[in-house]
Amino acid sequence: MPKYQKFLIVASKLDKAGINITTQLSQFGEFKFYLVDKEIIYTENLDLEKVNSYDFVIFASKHKSESKEKTLSVHAPGNWRLAELGGEKNKVCKTSALFMKHVFEKLGENVEKNYLKEFKVTMEATHHGPLIDKPCLFIEIGSTETEWTNSRAGFVVAKTISEAISEFKENPYTEIAVAIGGPHYCPSFNKIQMKSNVAISHIIPQYAFPLSEEMIAEAVKKTEEEIDFVLLDWKGLGNSEQRQRVISILDKLYLNYRKTSDISK
Repeated sequence: MPKYQKFLIVASKLDKAGINITTQLSQFGEFKFYLVDKEIIYTENLDLEKVNSYDFVIFASKHKSESKEKTLSVHAPGNWRLAELGGEKNKVCKTSALFMKHVFEKLGENVEKNYLKEFKVTMEATHHGPLIDKPCLFIEIGSTETEWTNSRAGFVVAKTISEAISEFKENPYTEIAVAIGGPHYCPSFNKIQMKSNVAISHIIPQYAFPLSEEMIAEAVKKTEEEIDFVLLDWKGLGNSEQRQRVISILDKLYLNYRKTSDISK
């Protein structure tokens, strides 16, 4: 029996991308939707009793960036440091590395199939709220109103969600990792999540450094699967002093690590 039976799709009524995705999703069958009156990144805007009655929560949302790049992105929610955009400081949500990988691969396939190639498919480092007790992820359309309301982008994300839910199987051969280092849009980790045998859950980017034992412990604890190793974007760890700090923390926590260059893609 699959690990997750009951999925909830959450979007904000204020969010044009979220409404685009959820509207398109209804053509793919019966889904449980929860449309929230306010912004979904703030825990206090959610009916937690409703959210907690599901096995896995998918937040469908817009993504905003200064670069205004056309993106379709996937990430886990949570805050490594301050909670400036919802949730709580130093706390992240539970997520599944296997389901995140599955969604990301499906998104890549659907972008290719539907010729939405002007959109870049990317993971993002774990950031922003809400903080809930159920495993979850965000899937987002970025980065301006033109993209949020683009019906083909909405279709591709909706199709991805539908297929991800109906086709999810656990692969016992997949290796599970949390990832550390690099920039917010994770170029080194994207390749691995899309093209290797490794499934990544939480990502701690370099801008969240200095790294602490608590951050890694939180990432490991909030990954549904057992971690095989910590994946390091070696160049994206900063200078040799920062690299050494990361390695010494991992050694102290008895965690194996591998560099992105060690993974066959």
